[in-house]
Amino acid sequence: MKLSYPYRLLALGVVLALSTPAVADKWQSLFDGKTLGRWEIVDDFDFKNHGKVEVSGGAILIGQGRPGSCVRLKGEFPRIDYEISLDAMRADGEDFFCGLTFPVGKSPCTLIVGGWGGPIVGLSCIDGEPAAENETCTHKTFDKGRWYNIRLRVTQKKIEAWIDGGKVVDFATKNRELTIWFEEESVMPLSIATWKTTAAVRNIHMRRIGAKHPACN
Repeated sequence: MKLSYPYRLLALGVVLALSTPAVADKWQSLFDGKTLGRWEIVDDFDFKNHGKVEVSGGAILIGQGRPGSCVRLKGEFPRIDYEISLDAMRADGEDFFCGLTFPVGKSPCTLIVGGWGGPIVGLSCIDGEPAAENETCTHKTFDKGRWYNIRLRVTQKKIEAWIDGGKVVDFATKNRELTIWFEEESVMPLSIATWKTTAAVRNIHMRRIGAKHPACN
């Protein structure tokens, strides 16, 4: 059946809407390289005996804790449809140098980089299973003193992550339970933790993608 001109225009509009990639906002800096700013030191639960945290050389230096150290972003942050980009480096220690906790709608999740003795990358926790024991687990060698770019994308359907441009996580979230190890209130909405490890982070940015959604506290 041949469609009339108005219906052909409508059909074309639907096709374009379905095929157009999500619109992304400009990157926003979450760290000015000079002061902690919105970042605060977490000092409870596993982070009571945290290491020294300071800003030096354009980076947040997170000292080795017993067992962990963590900084948390104060204020509002998107719950869904956003990307985070940062550089992280393991300076000393053998465990994760970037435990990036972030919101996925109303649920929290953590991207572990360099955990379980150094090589594990993955999401904690999925259906109660930590990164080393669920399907997002991958292994990667991380050199001390080297910067790695970490990018995270959270959308309605997926959590994706890249390290130096190579995809390491591609996880569909439908009908899956997301939780974290740490007490939620102390590390939400966004935080960066280390475990028995000294690390540095810099160039922390965020941008919205797709439709607008309410922020979380």
